[in-house]
Amino acid sequence: MIKFVTSKFMTISIIILLQQNLVCSKCSCENQVEDSYHKVSEALKYKLIAMATVLVSSLIGVCIPIFAKNWSYLNPENDFYFLIKAFAAGVILATGFIHILPDAFEALTSPCIGEKPWKMFPFSGFVTMLAAIGTLIMEALIMGYQKRSEMEKSQPLDEEDEAHEANGSHVHSSSLASDKLDSTNRLRYTIVSQILELGILMHSIILGISLGVSRSPKTIKPLVAVLSFHQCFEGIGLGGCISQAQFKYYKVAIMIIFFCLIFPIGICIGMGISKFYNESSPKSLIVEGFLLSASAGVLINMALVDLVATDFMNSKMLRNFRLQIGASLALFVGMICMSFLALGEEDF
Repeated sequence: MIKFVTSKFMTISIIILLQQNLVCSKCSCENQVEDSYHKVSEALKYKLIAMATVLVSSLIGVCIPIFAKNWSYLNPENDFYFLIKAFAAGVILATGFIHILPDAFEALTSPCIGEKPWKMFPFSGFVTMLAAIGTLIMEALIMGYQKRSEMEKSQPLDEEDEAHEANGSHVHSSSLASDKLDSTNRLRYTIVSQILELGILMHSIILGISLGVSRSPKTIKPLVAVLSFHQCFEGIGLGGCISQAQFKYYKVAIMIIFFCLIFPIGICIGMGISKFYNESSPKSLIVEGFLLSASAGVLINMALVDLVATDFMNSKMLRNFRLQIGASLALFVGMICMSFLALGEEDF
């Protein structure tokens, strides 16, 4: 009898506990649905805020160097401008090494894409290397073609100059050489600014899409300020190259519009595909990894070859020890500032 009562009591207790668990599960499920809806709506709010703040910060960053010619202390001929460019170079260099390259390695070594062939060979480093060298070779080929064209065009002028010299005319060869040098520099700055913007656009569109598909307000909220500073600093670097290229006004406007809008466009695309986009799918990870690797290679090459090496080997800087020290410090400050921003992107 005692056994029967005991077993019956245990049975009833188990049933009551199961019913309580079922009720709790039902409530928690409903709460999860409500929490999920709340999170999505809150995430949407922060995405809209991110679109506005990133747009404004990008516009401010890219316009500062472009309109700097109207301010004496930010004129490209001023020493202070070298410091700004060094800071921007540090930002772009840290963007390539700290922000983009680790994400590329993570994407192409993810367990979601399988072991073979992705873990048998460092594809991220390989693509980054190819992109960096490819950018340098492409720039050299374009510059070489321009040089050869100028040499072919200058031959008749040389013969003319000899005839004028025979007649007692004096030709200002130094001014002609100076014009050719200015033309070469403008062409180089044109190529550099366009390739640099391409690398930045690739990186920005991927970041924008990643932010757009995210449904976590805790992830998005801290990134609003981080990405705003990120885009502002990158804009300073890009704007410096655009200002030296001496584009026509409509070309400058087009480059500014593309740079400022690409991140918000990426967020919109991410929001549009968030319902069916799987960021952990093999195809998404492979495409993202290759694009990020190529973008990192372009930005690293631009920062080291076209910004740091060019300015630090400039005759004006070589003659001024204080300017060399100042530019070196500005370079390190840019790298450190951009590197610290990566702390806010650890959950991104």
